[in-house]
Amino acid sequence: MIVNAMASFSPTLTTTSSNLLQQSLLQNATLHNKTNITTIENPHPDWTDLLLLILEGFIFGTIIVSAVLGNALVIISVHRHRKLRVITNYYVVSLAMADMLVALCAMTFNASVTLTDGKWLFGYYMCDVWNSLDVYFSTASILHLCCISVDRYYAIVRPLEYPITMTHRTVSFMLANVWLLPAVISFTPIFLGWYTTDDHIIYRKEHPNVCKFVVNKYYAIISSSISFWIPGFVMVTMYCRIYKEAVRQRKALSRTSSNIILNSIHQHRTSYRDRYGDHYLHPSDGELMTVGQINGRRSTSSGSAISYGTTTTEFNTAMNTRDNSKAATELNVNGECFYSKCMH
Repeated sequence: MIVNAMASFSPTLTTTSSNLLQQSLLQNATLHNKTNITTIENPHPDWTDLLLLILEGFIFGTIIVSAVLGNALVIISVHRHRKLRVITNYYVVSLAMADMLVALCAMTFNASVTLTDGKWLFGYYMCDVWNSLDVYFSTASILHLCCISVDRYYAIVRPLEYPITMTHRTVSFMLANVWLLPAVISFTPIFLGWYTTDDHIIYRKEHPNVCKFVVNKYYAIISSSISFWIPGFVMVTMYCRIYKEAVRQRKALSRTSSNIILNSIHQHRTSYRDRYGDHYLHPSDGELMTVGQINGRRSTSSGSAISYGTTTTEFNTAMNTRDNSKAATELNVNGECFYSKCMH
């Protein structure tokens, strides 16, 4: 019976072994073909990938180091020079701190994900930490820019109100809100799982080596409003008003400059006439100069010389007096002649 049973199972074992052998050969052939195709398309895949990896690492490293050193220089400069310790630079120093933390806490993890072809190497919990830090420091940086625009608005458009409004207490209150408000949309909703969908949470638990920031509709609206839309609207409004004020001040300055130039010319002309009025006229007085050149220093019929005065009115008065005297003289002469003829 045992022999018969073995005989009955023998064809089944043979068939199973044959199928497994065929599948193994097929997989080997497929793998061999893929290897040949890869080798033909890219004869040196290892060197090319290595060079690209080195280039990407160099670019990321340069950006991160430049961001850290540049913002650190800003902080050190304001700290060492007392003249730079003004209210506006408080915002600048705080902004430099936020940008430096973005480079250290967010860009470094992003570089690691990029260099490892999207693989997350730090676990499930650190994925939430990275996403929270990225959202937190990026939002804080944008809110700093918003505060700087408000500060510049009061300094340029309302300069008289600036010392009263922008006090140390006001600046401290604004900076405190800038650093506390981003926590509302970063650490709390991300660690509690409010920012994403249930499917994405399940996917992350099944794939801990993947860290993707997928958000739901409500979180996208709230976070984008706090991080981008509201600060963007405030900045556009403030800088538009600053631009209008700059245009208005430029026009006023142009009018003031014109008035200063005209007053300077008038004063120079007056001083010139006071000094040389008895002999010459100012070259800019085209009408008076022409009359003076034509008439010279003539004498009237009464023998008195005309003095070219310091003003056009005085000169015209003198000319009218001379013309009237001349006309009266001619009338007198003609009258005498007419009387003598009549007598004869």
